[in-house]
Amino acid sequence: MDSNDEIPTGSPFHSGEVELQHKLGVADRMEQFGRRVIRDHMPEQHRDFFEQLPFVVAGTVDSQGDVWATVLAGTPGFMQSPDPRQLTINAPYDPSDPAITGRKNGDAIGLLGIELHSRRRNRMNGAIGAVSENGFTVEVEHSFGNCPQYIQTRNWHALSPEDQTTPATEQLTALDDDAYAAISAADTFFVASYIDLEDGRREVDASHRGGKPGFVRIGDDGVLTIPDFAGNLHFNTLGNFLRNPRAGLVFVDFSNGDMLHMTGSADVILESPDIAAFQGAERLWTFTPQKIVRRKAAFPLRFDFLDWSPNSLMTGDWDQAAQRRKAAEQGSTWRPLKVSKIVDESSVIRSFYLEPVDDAGLIANLAGQHLPIRVQPDPDAPAVIRTYTLSSAPSDGTYRISVKKEGLVSSYLHDQVAVGSIIDARPPAGNFTIDAGERRPAVLMAAGVGITPMLAMLRHIVYEGLRTRHIRPTIFFYAARNKAERAFDDELGSLLARAGGAVRVIRLLEDGEGAEQGVDFEVLGRVDMDLLRAALGFDDYDFLMCGPPPFMQAIYNGLRGLSIADHRIHAEAFGPASLKRQVETTPGVQLAPAATKPVAVAFAASGKEARWAPEIGSLLDLAEARGLTPEFSCRGGSCGTCRTKILAGAVTYPEQPAFQTESDEALICCAVPAAENGDGPARLILEL
Repeated sequence: MDSNDEIPTGSPFHSGEVELQHKLGVADRMEQFGRRVIRDHMPEQHRDFFEQLPFVVAGTVDSQGDVWATVLAGTPGFMQSPDPRQLTINAPYDPSDPAITGRKNGDAIGLLGIELHSRRRNRMNGAIGAVSENGFTVEVEHSFGNCPQYIQTRNWHALSPEDQTTPATEQLTALDDDAYAAISAADTFFVASYIDLEDGRREVDASHRGGKPGFVRIGDDGVLTIPDFAGNLHFNTLGNFLRNPRAGLVFVDFSNGDMLHMTGSADVILESPDIAAFQGAERLWTFTPQKIVRRKAAFPLRFDFLDWSPNSLMTGDWDQAAQRRKAAEQGSTWRPLKVSKIVDESSVIRSFYLEPVDDAGLIANLAGQHLPIRVQPDPDAPAVIRTYTLSSAPSDGTYRISVKKEGLVSSYLHDQVAVGSIIDARPPAGNFTIDAGERRPAVLMAAGVGITPMLAMLRHIVYEGLRTRHIRPTIFFYAARNKAERAFDDELGSLLARAGGAVRVIRLLEDGEGAEQGVDFEVLGRVDMDLLRAALGFDDYDFLMCGPPPFMQAIYNGLRGLSIADHRIHAEAFGPASLKRQVETTPGVQLAPAATKPVAVAFAASGKEARWAPEIGSLLDLAEARGLTPEFSCRGGSCGTCRTKILAGAVTYPEQPAFQTESDEALICCAVPAAENGDGPARLILEL
């Protein structure tokens, strides 16, 4: 596109699109982008593109205000652009097509030129000019390109005259079995929408939607639910729906030419459990059919499937979403998971892949979260709870914990757990996560087994970046004692190759024996501030780190010494030896003072009571002294395993815990009773 082409004045987006862009936080960026790419004429390459196409998607509005989508076809060249502001479409008039019947001069129309074998597509909106039996002209109002995502590649061929049949048209009052089957099998459909502007003009838009077969869900009431994936952020279609909730859909059977047209109402859904459950969905919209027309063999072209869009393969399906919803309904209860695979990642780290044993799916984890597990190393002793960070990304569809052998539970996992073993687990938890869509570069730092959350984050950054076409710039410092103990070399190499230069990895070894610098590692030594200064130059970064407490404390202190804001430094630390920050509380959060006098504490579920005093320590210490055995893992406020409902009273913390709870929950491993009424008599009731 010629950057010197004239750009129309005023906002390139109408109010519905801007409203949605504001809700999603992209309005300013898209305003600037729109002024560069949306034109009031067709650039030369757009004109050439339409002229070479064998079909075009069109959206129109009938006299009742219903919007329809259709596909018009012809021999390449059936569309011609005599000048940048006009397109002629020589498509014979078909009275059975609900999108074309009754069209007249001045009617608004939206066009989508799409070339399936190359995944190219361009949009053009305008008004119908001269109309004849052989076609019509379109006066250009807006012309702009679209991204190639979610387009399955197909080759086309025209039917010979002897193979063509007279289309059979049916008016349906509801979706029948054939319509249900066509929609359920579809990996592509086209949608039309429109708005009426205050000055009396009408704007119609036609767009493409694609995904895995079955990405459109049909409810028992006939309502269609469609996941909306990351696209070009124009939000033409969804923006129109916010202003005018009318939609027209057309499903084309590329193998037999059947076309299913529907017009009805649409509703945009920005918040729903289904959004989180459906892999890749960023929002949803629904469509309620009100009029349905089926035209059998109406499309004169046939297509051979070539390949899936990589972006489509990165999305989920409704069966998977239903399984995730079912798993989420189980709440925070323990559920059995089966070990499906075991992989030795290094001489000291072993990975365990976990999958459900029931028909419910896995609750999607956030990259960096941990998994609470419960095992029984000693059959004569109570089960033991530990939390292990997941080294898998949300998109992986499985849980993977990567464990270093260095204690009771880790030794049990290494020595006794085999493929097929059952491990109880709770849903993933934790606040040490990363936003893959953030534009600010990320610096990841790991030492030893601290690689686990960093690997999950890196997998997430690369996967989401490929799906959304923007990989967050990332520098990863990975330190290990020696080459034999370093894990995930091949996996890191694969991620680097896929990232295409957006990710940089700097590997460090304390002991370089048997390793070649430049091949097996980049730096001999440890991650320190001199290395960070040399590699980064200290621009605006988010820092995330995981490793032994001395490693993290030294890096944290060094970064703060360089005036890096505390909220830019994130760390995962388990146990009492957590990171000591230079701020006592989260910015804007003021911790209540702790009680300085004895407080009566009741444990509701067990019916026991105890008296807390400052010298006792945490509420977990008090519960254990009273003979209770509440679940816990980190004893440092990092994992959330010990969170307990507060039924009456209030708690506070000597230091702000890393794990965030609801207002009626307490992390008893580090919580103490809060002072009440000038530290007078108080009573605390916990659901234990």
